[in-house]
Amino acid sequence: MSVLLAAAAIILLALILWDVFETIILPRRVTRRLRLARIFYRSSWLPWSAAARAMKPRGRREAFLSYFGPLSLLMLFGFWAVGLTVSFALLHYALGSAIAIAPGSTAHPGFWTDLYMSGTTFFTLGLGDVTPSSPLARVVTVFEAGIGFGFLALAISYLPVLYGAFSRREVNISLLDARAGSPPTASEFLKRHTQPQSVDALQEYLRDWEKWSAELMESHLSYPVLCYFRSQHNNQSWLAALTTILDVSALLIAYGKGSLRWQAKLTFAISRHAIVDLSQVLNCPPITNGAERLHPDDLAQLRRVLVNAKISECCVEDDKTLTELRQMYEPYIASLAPRLLMPVAGWTAETKQSDNWRTSAWARISSAADPSPLSDTEEREHF
Repeated sequence: MSVLLAAAAIILLALILWDVFETIILPRRVTRRLRLARIFYRSSWLPWSAAARAMKPRGRREAFLSYFGPLSLLMLFGFWAVGLTVSFALLHYALGSAIAIAPGSTAHPGFWTDLYMSGTTFFTLGLGDVTPSSPLARVVTVFEAGIGFGFLALAISYLPVLYGAFSRREVNISLLDARAGSPPTASEFLKRHTQPQSVDALQEYLRDWEKWSAELMESHLSYPVLCYFRSQHNNQSWLAALTTILDVSALLIAYGKGSLRWQAKLTFAISRHAIVDLSQVLNCPPITNGAERLHPDDLAQLRRVLVNAKISECCVEDDKTLTELRQMYEPYIASLAPRLLMPVAGWTAETKQSDNWRTSAWARISSAADPSPLSDTEEREHF
């Protein structure tokens, strides 16, 4: 029985340490479904998202969902720490609880004392009221102290890396507010970037989003917990931003021409790569029968915008190309949006909404009250 218990403790210890290695240290996507971290997030996200769906006000729901990412990270650290502590306690117990109890202590030999010994060793407390009394127990204690010290060091160094990647992700999302509206849509993006003074900047902006998509893919594949981190505003998200860029790139590929069309192809390729790989790492298979996002009237409006900007002549034959491009990424968006509870707008805004920069926590900033007022027409021309 002691041999079986020791073997079980060693297997549990190895599983947890390997899971920590794959989650924190290994900079490569792990596609294996049976993982402790994946099981943890799957089992914790289901009740959390169910509770969020039961909340009616959108602001309260978003605030509730915003806690999951950081809180689940701390819970995962605690889950690992408890598992490692229990593993070493089982190992001490399998070795016959070879622990010396200091005079005056109320502890008694047994599993609970082994667990207390394991906890004080793992967190490097070293209180001294219980100590290992055999050579093998001392080896296990020293090994656990090293594991505990390394685990705490990894946890401390892990947080700045995560929040650094999160901050870099959010910069472009915040910049998209004034460029594509709140929430962002492809039609609003094109309207604000197809004025004579901004068409030339559109190609450079797509190049910036090409780099952003590559960074998003690399950071979120290595640290999938970042997918659950919400943006600062309720009508923004990394998924909505990525969808908008894919929509714009698909339009420019189907109807555009010249170097702008070539850059749109590059941006579309890496953005589509990111959305597919993130769907795989989150185990979200594509949904091919999702709701239609592009209405024929909206498509006609988008064509007019492109023609007026002299970006394209918009032949009807190019509609087939757009349909094929949409089928390459929209099924993955239809799967990720309900899973993460991140709403994604259509190709055009359903209702006119103020940009986030025009609002405050107290009231909407009207054009008349704005220090440098812009009417809706002037604002269109300005952008």
